[in-house]
Amino acid sequence: MENLNQLNFSFLKESGEIGALESKKLKWNISLIESCSILSRTGIPGFDYVINCYRGCSFGCLHCYASFMKKFTRHKENWGDFVDVKVNAVDLIKKEIKRVNKGSVFLSSVTDPYVPIEAKFKLTRGVIECLINTDFEVTILTRSPLVTRDIDVFKKLKSIEIGLSIPTDREDIRKIFEPNATPISARIQALRRLKEAKIKTYAFIAPLLPLNPENLGKLLDPVTDYVMLDGLNYSWKVSGIIQRHGFEYILNPEWIREVAKKLQTQLGEKFSAFI
Repeated sequence: MENLNQLNFSFLKESGEIGALESKKLKWNISLIESCSILSRTGIPGFDYVINCYRGCSFGCLHCYASFMKKFTRHKENWGDFVDVKVNAVDLIKKEIKRVNKGSVFLSSVTDPYVPIEAKFKLTRGVIECLINTDFEVTILTRSPLVTRDIDVFKKLKSIEIGLSIPTDREDIRKIFEPNATPISARIQALRRLKEAKIKTYAFIAPLLPLNPENLGKLLDPVTDYVMLDGLNYSWKVSGIIQRHGFEYILNPEWIREVAKKLQTQLGEKFSAFI
């Protein structure tokens, strides 16, 4: 495992990622590792496989369920302060699709496929390029506008859907729960660019945070093919924040149903909720 703590982050300026990550101090511990496999079977409903080109996530959202990965990776850093780069991801996928070349695949389940350092390593792009001549149905979910860099590759896939996680329409709320992730406006703009490129798009309102449902619905309607909502399933991770800011109402099933009702009215048949 090679450690890159002194990595020059100039590539983030070139990609525009530093502008998006306004509050992040670039202090991630980045390590190069080799993985045993990259195309993994999954129990996630609707998918056969998952691909995670990175381990850890520098967005480090405070509500993130994937922080449990620290139990297996033995990292001492806080969740969000480390990323392990699976440098052999592309070589692995080339071998693995010789055995399996169809099914539904999700990127990613325990990281963001477009973490900022993807701008340099391009592993997610490389893996997706390998799927071009296969029968995989590809679904991507990210918080990063970096995803638009790969529109040229997406257009070559037989089946592709791309979603942005947008848990709120309020930037002040995003800064509380996702201080190192990209601004909501950048995510909306990414969906717009993907939609203009005639790529199927969706928004995942999850975890549901304080928001104006009418406004969010208005923002999402023209840039998505469908919208899904899910609640804050790991509220204990941010219980202190919720209490400190008086956000207890977001855990109230009645409030959640009311939000879902308003989004349903705004978005019609394209909206569904896991509540």
